Amino acid sequence: MRALAVDLGGSHATCALVEDRTIIRAKTLATEGSVGLGPILPSLAAALCTVMQEAETGASQCAGLAFCFCGLVDHAQAKVISTNAKYDDAPRLDLKGWCEKSLGVPFAIENDARMALLGESYAGAARGFDDVVMVTLGTGIGGVAMIQGRLLRGKHSQAGCLGGHFPVLFDGRQCTCGAIGCAEAEAAGWSLPEVCRTTRGFASSSLAKDPITFERLFGYAEEGDPVAVEVRERCLAVWAALTVGLIHAYDPEVVIFGGGVMKSASMILPYLQSYANRHAWTPWGKVTVRCAELGSRAGLLGAIPLLQGRAAS
Repeated sequence: MRALAVDLGGSHATCALVEDRTIIRAKTLATEGSVGLGPILPSLAAALCTVMQEAETGASQCAGLAFCFCGLVDHAQAKVISTNAKYDDAPRLDLKGWCEKSLGVPFAIENDARMALLGESYAGAARGFDDVVMVTLGTGIGGVAMIQGRLLRGKHSQAGCLGGHFPVLFDGRQCTCGAIGCAEAEAAGWSLPEVCRTTRGFASSSLAKDPITFERLFGYAEEGDPVAVEVRERCLAVWAALTVGLIHAYDPEVVIFGGGVMKSASMILPYLQSYANRHAWTPWGKVTVRCAELGSRAGLLGAIPLLQGRAAS
């Protein structure tokens, strides 16, 4: 089975042709500075046509287009519900109509976190499991749940995909979602600089000399920088508390962590596993915490199971 896929992130979009568990061709476009989704739709269509031409594939040979979107999505109605200060015009767009007119194939859309889990379930770390929670640590914190082999969506399409907005501190920082003390507001890429700057001793820390990223944080912590060590331990504690909350909420067999932060998986995973073993109430046994396998390919590889309806709720 072949399918077209678009993985739309905050700063780029990847357009691909996927066959089963393989990405045949892919083309990435920069979207940084775009005033909305509407203006870049022609470029997405052109890129998809290019990857089909390069693979000598016609639209009639594709099962459809799976659109992986960074916001809240109504899969059943094939529309975007809400965004978080990016592509704000998306809820007003007829994406299904655009797809049919521009490409002549069926259209399906899903939240990016759910698509990543579909990919990992189909071809990665969640393969063979029916009850899974996946967390993506990046600029934000994405979350998604699968129960008995079906994606959790809910009446308003929000169920399971707001894991990064589980509160971990009742008197914590204001989050972009409007809540207080979300895991994302306490230990995500966008909140990390402020967390570091408000840590005592920051001015004399190596972190004060560079743009603050998780890669630098873990690197300086490894070198013994006191502020970096303190913030690293704080982030690990936030992610661990979030892990237990997600286990209690969704009863998974496995919790999968992905995102760029997992370059430091050798330190992160043992911490999270140990914490979950000690603090999660699971009389049946222990939940396994593991690393995602597919990286940036996960959302694209989720195209096949999405179009096949394998994880329909």
